[in-house]
Amino acid sequence: MNKIGLIIRREYFTRVKKRSFIIMTFLGPLLIAAIYIIPILLALHGDNEKRTIAVVDQSHWFERQFVSTENQTFIRLDDISIDSTKKLVQQGFFDIALYIPETQLNIPSSAVVYSMKQVPLSVEEHIKDVMKNEVQVQKLIASGVDPEILESIKTHIDLTVIRMDEEGGEKETFTEVQFILGMVLAVLIYMFIMLFGGQVMQGVAEEKSSRIIEVIVSSVKPFQLMMGKIIGVSLVALTQFVMWILLTGVIFVGFSAAVGISHPEAIGQGTVMAQEISNTNIMDNEAIQDILGIVHSIDFPIIIISFIVFFLLGYLLYATMFAAIGSLVDNNTDSQQFTLPVTVPLIIAIISAVYIVNDPDGSLAVWMSMIPFTSPVVMMVRIPFGVPIWQVVVSALLLAITFIGMTWVAAKIYRTGILMYGKKPTYKEIFKWLKY
Repeated sequence: MNKIGLIIRREYFTRVKKRSFIIMTFLGPLLIAAIYIIPILLALHGDNEKRTIAVVDQSHWFERQFVSTENQTFIRLDDISIDSTKKLVQQGFFDIALYIPETQLNIPSSAVVYSMKQVPLSVEEHIKDVMKNEVQVQKLIASGVDPEILESIKTHIDLTVIRMDEEGGEKETFTEVQFILGMVLAVLIYMFIMLFGGQVMQGVAEEKSSRIIEVIVSSVKPFQLMMGKIIGVSLVALTQFVMWILLTGVIFVGFSAAVGISHPEAIGQGTVMAQEISNTNIMDNEAIQDILGIVHSIDFPIIIISFIVFFLLGYLLYATMFAAIGSLVDNNTDSQQFTLPVTVPLIIAIISAVYIVNDPDGSLAVWMSMIPFTSPVVMMVRIPFGVPIWQVVVSALLLAITFIGMTWVAAKIYRTGILMYGKKPTYKEIFKWLKY
């Protein structure tokens, strides 16, 4: 057991001191925090640039429709040609020129915008909406329909989704957010397993090709070496994940304090739409309140614990297979023959995730979250939507049992393959090693 500990320490400290590990440890939280911070900054600031827009309306349909706003000032130019107006834009008198040409059918359906800079999408949409609404009103009047009557029957439906549990509890859910979160978690766990599992395979293959493995196995058993590598790399992955959580939390707290957002409730405990927003002028900003309400509706403790459990068990399962593959080949190039069959279940799981998020409680989702080779990815897709605790426990137990069985299989392959050189074994030969 002491020898396994020595191998674990060597694998751990060798990897955590690498520059790539340090860079990703600090870069990861920045990327995660950006997903939370950028939407809030956009909602806070948005497009605040003031623009002056010259309107040349030769159709005479929109004489009073373009009303100036806080950031956009519309100025009608009735007696100036569009060519002269374009020159005024070039000279800086106007930011944008809107030209609505005269139409032979008396129903304008197009316009041209001239600008020295890229016109923001919000400005384009505003112009199109104004024109579309006016044309529709005139068409209704021509057909003998009162536009006010039609406007009065328009109704906005606010659909709130509440998920109930067997104890009678209720929780508001945001399907779009759960969709995105489930996909992000699935991709993360897929990347973590492939990345750190690949490191185990690469490390074994390099030691084997350098013949240093002969010296190592003279002091420790092949099984001890394999388990030391697997556990050592898993601790590296877990360290990086914990650092991501801590650093991301620090960034969240710092940002919240900077913009004056306070969180009186712990994250994940509430389903309310907004938390107290004080000491700033964003009190009435509905966009900020909606974003915070969505964030607080996510059960972060459950998601984090589930991620750690299924990542560790999924990693241990695949790392044992990657270690066995590393012992079969003399270099990473030869590993493709054996890597593909191992990674196919993970690839199937990540592809199926696109369909599972649409029906996370369907039979396909349930069964794939129980199959050990696909459950690490599929279960993380389902967790944000809420999964019965018994399904989570059963899935984790099946994954743990499969890992134990695969460890026995991998150890049989590892102890023989690690000392073979110059020959790539066939599947038939590998099957025979299991009988030794």
